[in-house]
Amino acid sequence: MQILDRYITRSIIITFFTTILVFSCMYVLIDAASNLDEIIRAKVPTRIMVQYYLSFIPIIIVQTASIACLIATLLTFGTLNLHNEIIALRSCGMSFWRIAKPALYFGLLVSVVIFWVNEQFVPQATAISTQIRNENIVVEADTNKKKKEKIKNLTFYGLKNRLYFIDSFDPNNFELEGITVIGRDNNQNIKEKIVAFKGQWTGIAWKFLNAHVTTFETADVGAPGEIKYYEQKLMDIKENPQDFMRQRLDVNSMNIRQLYEYITRFSSSGAVKALNSLRVDLHQKIAFPVGNIVILLVGLPLAMMTGRRKAFTFTALGIGIVVGFLFQVLNAVGLALGKGGWLPPILSAWLTPIIFLGVALYIIKTKF
Repeated sequence: MQILDRYITRSIIITFFTTILVFSCMYVLIDAASNLDEIIRAKVPTRIMVQYYLSFIPIIIVQTASIACLIATLLTFGTLNLHNEIIALRSCGMSFWRIAKPALYFGLLVSVVIFWVNEQFVPQATAISTQIRNENIVVEADTNKKKKEKIKNLTFYGLKNRLYFIDSFDPNNFELEGITVIGRDNNQNIKEKIVAFKGQWTGIAWKFLNAHVTTFETADVGAPGEIKYYEQKLMDIKENPQDFMRQRLDVNSMNIRQLYEYITRFSSSGAVKALNSLRVDLHQKIAFPVGNIVILLVGLPLAMMTGRRKAFTFTALGIGIVVGFLFQVLNAVGLALGKGGWLPPILSAWLTPIIFLGVALYIIKTKF
């Protein structure tokens, strides 16, 4: 590695880890301050608090690494620009890509680390932090409040080898909406499919409204034998409302392989809305690390532009941070459109990275 590359890389690495440390401290301080009443009331031991916040380290890294990488790069190249070093490098015939090579390599490395941490550590960290919080910090009032929130896109395996897809479950009145139930035999062949508009808990059993019950012939797998319609029907379902509330699926606690296997297992259920939402989450897990290098490509040319350097150094930093947050906002909008059915799952996850990549390449081509 040449002297220039070592110089730039060292500056980026030092600033990057400093920024990660600052973000981590801010996260702990803000979270501790917001939960101080609950912590004092529950008399949480210091050992538990240390364990709780240590479990957040993988989550903090994944959530802040992209912005930290962007800030580190912008500060490094902004300083070079301030001291006229960018002009000197350009005068030596160096292209944008040659000057930016150390930053791009570091950005690629950060993207790989984000992907690795998100796959290997975040699912377990999420489960541990949630367990510690529920057992030691959350007060009963907050627990009851959470239980009263509607559960969206509920999917789980139940008794009698049944798979449930529920669009919405209201714990306040024990009502289900958008119900799809797939029953399988011991060989995992579909033997029944129940689709209902709404379900109500009578106190002893579930009553489905506007229900279609389809039975499948065992001899000819996949061929429906009989379809019956019921305006109202009491169902032979052993799960009660408390069982439904305990079956909330947390996508954050699953890695790509687990989520893919989950979707594959349920792909023949016909629950289009729930499966579409899960597919969006799957593609987002793949596209999320790529966003780091895309954001970097947008910020780099801003920091390397010459002109009114003293003023533009800080302006570029501000613009770069805005670019990072704008990326997150637009990405959230794309995911919402995908889960709402307005965009295909793969497009909803990759739309924002593609748009920002196009913007970055346009700026680089026109300005350099």
